[in-house]
Amino acid sequence: MHPKLSALSALEGNARLRRLTQAALCAAVAVALSGFSFPVGPSRCYPVQHAMNAVAGVLLGPWYACAAALVAATVRNLMGTGTLLAYPGSVFGALAVGCAARLLPERHRALAAFAEPLATATVGAWAASHIAGNPALYPMLAWAFLTSAGPGAAIGLFALRALRMRRADKTTPQER
Repeated sequence: MHPKLSALSALEGNARLRRLTQAALCAAVAVALSGFSFPVGPSRCYPVQHAMNAVAGVLLGPWYACAAALVAATVRNLMGTGTLLAYPGSVFGALAVGCAARLLPERHRALAAFAEPLATATVGAWAASHIAGNPALYPMLAWAFLTSAGPGAAIGLFALRALRMRRADKTTPQER
């Protein structure tokens, strides 16, 4: 193999490993802070999960964000702190944030966090009502998911702004 191709392949592998590690970290934070939850209707609301969806979606893109959301939902279910509603309540928001972040210019990318409650309260609640076997639950689930995803998106936006400021502090004037 040509040395330049080998180096390029190694860099791509490092980037994938970095994104995978960051996705795992987002899932771990969501699980570790899953004790902060509150019941709304038939679901438990986890704003930290939505915040991590926002962070992962903006920083890692839609597919790694979905993977992080699936891992967090699965671990929470295995620990007994989540329900089956964790899957539609988190994956659609993560996907929406990742897609919105790709469409927004770099300096406004953090605002993609607000796609999380929009997708979670609409598509996520619709899917959850069908998983529950009762489409009439949609309005209640939409309200419950919005109650959780709205504050979660705001927390995620705050975290993204803090990360951006931290990165800006570490760069030298020549790098800016």
